[in-house]
Amino acid sequence: MSCQRVVLCFPVQAHHCQQLAAVHPELEIVNSGQDGVAEALHQADIFIGHAKVPVDWERVVHQGRLKWIQSSAAGLDHCLVPAVVESEIPVTSVAGLFADQVAEQTMALLLGLVRSMPTFMRAQQAREFVRRPTMDLHGMTVGIVGFGGNGQRIAEVLAPWGVRILATDKFPVPPPDHVEAVLPADQLDQLLPEVNVLILAVPLTAETEGMIDASCLSKLPAGSLLINVARGQIVRQDQLVSALGSGQLAAAGLDVTELEPLPKESPLWDMPNVIITPHVGAQSARRIDVTIDFVCENLRRFLAGESLAKLVDKQLGFSVPEHVARSETDRAGES
Repeated sequence: MSCQRVVLCFPVQAHHCQQLAAVHPELEIVNSGQDGVAEALHQADIFIGHAKVPVDWERVVHQGRLKWIQSSAAGLDHCLVPAVVESEIPVTSVAGLFADQVAEQTMALLLGLVRSMPTFMRAQQAREFVRRPTMDLHGMTVGIVGFGGNGQRIAEVLAPWGVRILATDKFPVPPPDHVEAVLPADQLDQLLPEVNVLILAVPLTAETEGMIDASCLSKLPAGSLLINVARGQIVRQDQLVSALGSGQLAAAGLDVTELEPLPKESPLWDMPNVIITPHVGAQSARRIDVTIDFVCENLRRFLAGESLAKLVDKQLGFSVPEHVARSETDRAGES
C-alpha cells in the first residue's frame, strides 16, 4: 500500500494521532484543525472529522484523491453536499456511539421541565422558598420520533419510569417489550394526539427539515412537552415559539436550535417554560477516546477492503440500520 494521508479535524491529542498511525505503517496523520482543514482536504486520501468552516467540496471531489470520509459527528450536514453525495466516496458516521449520553441529556431536559426546574432555579436566585406546581412523568405517554440508536436507548432509559412509549421510524422495527408500537415515519400524525411528551431523535435530512411545524404541534394534546436532542432545523422555530406562547406546548427542552449559537435576540431565551443547552447531548468525558477507538477499527477495515461500520446511505442522509442493510443484501443475493 502506498502512503495514505489522513487529515484529521476534531480535537484530538498527540496520543490519539499516534493511535491512528499505529493502525498501519504507511499512514501519514495530519492534524489540520479547523483553521487548516479547508486547504488540507485537497491533499487528503482519508478525512476524519467535522469541518465547521466552509470547504470547497466540489473541488475536493473533482481532484479524485479523497477516498473516504469518516465523520466524527452523528450529523452529516457538514459533508453531505451534492458533490459528495453524487461521488463514489463512502461516508461513515458515529451515529449511536454516544446514545447513552444523548439519553442522559434527554432525561435531564425532560425531568427539568416535569419538575419545574426553570421556575425553581429562578426562585433560588431570588431566594424565594415557595412551593409551586409540578407535573408527573409517571403515567405519561411519550412519543419518540426516530427510533435508531439514540431513540432506542432513550426508550430503554425511560421505560422504568412507568411511561407508555410509542415511536416512529423510517425503518420501523418490531417494538421491544417496553415499547408499545413503532410506527412508520409517515404515520407521525397518528402518534401525535396520543402523546404528552414528544422527543425528537431523527437525523437532519431533506425529509425531516422543518417537519415539526405549527400543523404538527397543533395535533399534540394541549399542554404537551417537546424535547429536541436531534437537530434544530427539524423544528420551525418561529412556530415553536408561537406554540409555547399560546400554551399549546407547556414547555420545551432544547439541546439544539435552528441557528447555533442561538441569537441573543431570540425570544426563546426569555421564555420561562424553556430549557436551553448548547448542543451538548453527545458530550462525554471520554468522547474523543471512544471516537478514536471506533475510527481505528473502521480505518483498519477500510485499508483491508472490508465493509465499514456505520456506512451512510448518502441519498437518505444517514447510516442505514443493520437489519435493513442485511435484508437488502439478502434480496440482492436472491435476484
